[in-house]
Amino acid sequence: MRSVSVVNSQSMKALRFGLTIVRHGETPYNKQGLLQGQAIDSPLSEIGLQQAEAAGRYLKDVKFSNVFVSDMLRAQQTAEAIMKHNSSCSGLQMVSDPLLKEKSFGIAEGGRVQDLKEMAKAAGQSFPGFTPPNGETQDQVKERAKEFLEKMLQKIGAEHWHNRGEDETSLSAPQETSPPEGKADDGVRGFPVHALVVTHGAYICVAVRYFVEELDCSLAPSSDKAHMFSLSPNTGLCRFVLTIRKEDGRFKLSEIRCVFAHRGDHVN
Repeated sequence: MRSVSVVNSQSMKALRFGLTIVRHGETPYNKQGLLQGQAIDSPLSEIGLQQAEAAGRYLKDVKFSNVFVSDMLRAQQTAEAIMKHNSSCSGLQMVSDPLLKEKSFGIAEGGRVQDLKEMAKAAGQSFPGFTPPNGETQDQVKERAKEFLEKMLQKIGAEHWHNRGEDETSLSAPQETSPPEGKADDGVRGFPVHALVVTHGAYICVAVRYFVEELDCSLAPSSDKAHMFSLSPNTGLCRFVLTIRKEDGRFKLSEIRCVFAHRGDHVN
């Protein structure tokens, strides 16, 4: 697997694009405080369907150029609801990717989240870093997140570089430090390239931590690490702006910054 690398070379051309990551809507297991992981492919609950519809209405005027989704039912249903409301998605293909699956919780799947916390305590380990028997470690989930990011960078670069790559000087706009205004298109206003990713709570926790700790992603304005690394609510939204450059025939990340994390206003 190729690792995602951050480049610092002074290349003349770059492509900036938005990335909005959405957690799936509520399922009956979420409501009951039970772990689903990978073995339980639960559909959305009635509330979850309403949350997905609300996310779709909230994002209806936000332009997307690519859609990636976990191959699990709860994520697929959420993505379908969002795409249904969004005219920019009418001609897009939803790319289903098992790299976006939820973390496997092994023997703890189907049981209470509280029981997993007690298993961790009994083992003298912290939650959520604890790995139950047959489950995935945080590092294994991180490797999947890294592999997905690399795959996404190559796909977006291949599809959009020719028409959308710009001189780097034109990308140093004041929006770099502008705070979000609480609007659905914060950070991506006017962006022709914008990826929607629909995935899972524990997976998002690991991915965001990887972005911040290893890719030097800036924190969202008015956010601290405790907020950034917290569990996103059902249909919670995280948004990032990524800049890529082309080097030796491949697209490499040169910058990533967070616009906002775990926004859930649309379901209140």
